[in-house]
Amino acid sequence: MSETEESLPLEFAAAVDAIRRATSRADLIMSEIPAPGSLAPYAIALSADVNPVRPGSDSDRGTGRFILLYDPDEPEGWGGRFRVVCFAQAPLEVEIGLDPFLAEVTWTWLIDALTARGARYTAASGTATKIISSGFGELAQQGDGAQIELRASWTPLDHNLTAHVEGWGELLCMIAGLPPLGESVSMLSARRAARGGG
Repeated sequence: MSETEESLPLEFAAAVDAIRRATSRADLIMSEIPAPGSLAPYAIALSADVNPVRPGSDSDRGTGRFILLYDPDEPEGWGGRFRVVCFAQAPLEVEIGLDPFLAEVTWTWLIDALTARGARYTAASGTATKIISSGFGELAQQGDGAQIELRASWTPLDHNLTAHVEGWGELLCMIAGLPPLGESVSMLSARRAARGGG
């Protein structure tokens, strides 16, 4: 966020607080990152990585971004003052990447994860992209690979942004091949405080 906490609109400040209260699994590392400044007057962004090798680096198991945009003028395509924009990506076994239903299943997982958390929204849209790659020349030793990538956006219908972040986090874990959420969770705000974040 580029604004000081005191100068934020109350509605957006409340949404930021809700996002910072989100919990995640112990094997999903979420952190606040600089938000893009050109998409809306106000924004907050998160990064998440599934079991990263090094803190702060993209994971080779799954990575994603979550951005909450806020525009008091309610842009026409949003249907409200808030808009969530997110991204989730994970490598796959090639056989799974070839599944003709993979993109549809990935979108369904997002909807199911949001619903399971009680996230209310409208105007959802997105793309699920399957990437199949083959290495050649110097990269031939890498062989074939596959990846799923989901880009989505929606308009929250209430201020329970915690549910939206947690649903997105669970989607990221699902596409990375982790089992459904268990009891092991940790607070995003607790990790921010431990790092000295504000």
